[in-house]
Amino acid sequence: MTESADQSFFDPHQRATIDAAMARIVPSDDTPGAREAGAVDFVDRYLSGIGYIYAKADGSGFEQLTGRQADAWRKRVDLARRKYADGVVELDRRARENHGSDFAELTPEQQDDILRSLESPDRQEGAGASRGERPITYGGPVEPALQQTNAESDLDFFPLLVTHTRQGWLSDPIYGGNRGQVGWKTIGFPGPSSLAEVHQGRYSTLAYFADDRNHPGQEARSAAHATSTSED
Repeated sequence: MTESADQSFFDPHQRATIDAAMARIVPSDDTPGAREAGAVDFVDRYLSGIGYIYAKADGSGFEQLTGRQADAWRKRVDLARRKYADGVVELDRRARENHGSDFAELTPEQQDDILRSLESPDRQEGAGASRGERPITYGGPVEPALQQTNAESDLDFFPLLVTHTRQGWLSDPIYGGNRGQVGWKTIGFPGPSSLAEVHQGRYSTLAYFADDRNHPGQEARSAAHATSTSED
């Protein structure tokens, strides 16, 4: 598997297709969706190789994988690449068979119809389900977006696409998605400005989970940082 220096795996057609599908999984309405968050950039970077797997805790870049760990991740990414390449072919096949055009060229309603058929393989293709027929659960059993219980390597294309759409919308922006933190802002989460802020103890999510809003020693660290900043 060749590593990509330009952080890209998709060709233009594949990218347009995946972007269109992600835009229907987390659509744009009165709030930003997957397209505004750059979810396609998240998955494109992930599929480009193994150079963007683990961000360094201080936000300075990414860990360089070696040895068995690198080999294992190459196999995992290569498997995901094949699923995406085959998935784009299948989306277009269903789109042309039922609507006469490639998936990316369909209307949003037609794209929803194709995604429903892909989500439920036993559903008759071309049945022309209306948008109001049933909700699109996108990935099988209904579960909160932040509680993902699946193992990526075990997923078929469609649930893998759903998982990556969620991740591209809500992950730390260092991984290529959640552009401008739009995913976090949409759910009311004012995330850290960078991983370095977390690493240095200047950001905590404790306020979201506990009445006691300070970790032991957090106030002292914050005061020391404020003193250091004022002296500079």
